[in-house]
Amino acid sequence: MKAVLEQVEQLPALLSVSRSALVRDWDSLTLSRALEWARYFQHLHDRFRTRPRLREALGRRLRRGHPSLLLGFPHLGRCLHLLGLTLLENRVLPPAACCRLIHSLLRPPSAEASPAPHSLALLARRKAATRLLAQSCGLPQPLKGLEPQVQAEAQLLLNRLQEEGQEAVLAGEAVERLRWLSGLLEQLPQTRAFEVVAGSLLRQSSGAEQAGGRGPDGNCPDGNQASRVGDECVAGLLLSWLLGNLERFSAFCFYLPGCLLASLAGQYSRFSKPYLELLTGWGSHLLYDPLKGRWVKSCRDKTELSWEELRERFSYLCQSSARLRGQTQAALKLLKAQDGDFKVCGLSVWADLLVEVEEYLRKAE
Repeated sequence: MKAVLEQVEQLPALLSVSRSALVRDWDSLTLSRALEWARYFQHLHDRFRTRPRLREALGRRLRRGHPSLLLGFPHLGRCLHLLGLTLLENRVLPPAACCRLIHSLLRPPSAEASPAPHSLALLARRKAATRLLAQSCGLPQPLKGLEPQVQAEAQLLLNRLQEEGQEAVLAGEAVERLRWLSGLLEQLPQTRAFEVVAGSLLRQSSGAEQAGGRGPDGNCPDGNQASRVGDECVAGLLLSWLLGNLERFSAFCFYLPGCLLASLAGQYSRFSKPYLELLTGWGSHLLYDPLKGRWVKSCRDKTELSWEELRERFSYLCQSSARLRGQTQAALKLLKAQDGDFKVCGLSVWADLLVEVEEYLRKAE
């Protein structure tokens, strides 16, 4: 029993190492040994869970020397999945070891019962499946601003739409496809659906450029090659879902980061115009507070951008492309002129924004 207690005392160290940069040197064999230790600890849990005195002794030994980890006897039974989740989150784990880990989590022993909903085992397997999907999709360039699992889901949606795109266009089923897409995205939490749609549009754009180009609006052209028709109508379908509801579009632009939205605006002029109009609407509701010496939201509880957020969004648009930079600066100058072309701070939100954005661009150059 003394040897067992000494072995159990190593579990906190194993979990600590799995979070560190030391796993950078792990190969498949080292990973297999770590997983075997985790399975051994689970075996101890199953063996001693009906013996209260031994359970207490093992729990005390787990807490010995590592009180901050708050480990107890029940953690022995979940050790494999605790270790797996920790390693999956560790970005320095080498690809070969990560592949070995993913397949180990996705292929549990045949005698193991199906995991209960919301269990740690189910969470570990879903996480492993997401990582595997991200690898299998073969995403050539990670999209900035989106998590790997969101990119994998976006690629899966894009693949499904592309498979059916050409046939649906020729059969005149655009309305039915839009209804199907809406039903599918409504099953996701709203912010997740927004991320998946944004990822699909960006991935579609980059894929089309690599394949030889397409129109910037995501509309279906007449008389072009069939594959191009399908690809452009996929983007058009996603944009139709997004722009077909003003409340949805406003929420999409409010929750997603400005750099991501600027990328979309740079790729799709069908998106950039309503996005710029939305920013203009949000900016028109800002009020100047002379006591604070800055622009503030007219209503704190209202879903609108603050001065700092609005300034950041316009700055990102100016950095996206020469076309967008020109359009954005022209829009701000027109709004400034309509306000009276003031050059004094605090009289026109557009004059102040134009000054801030141009100053930011000068520093960036």
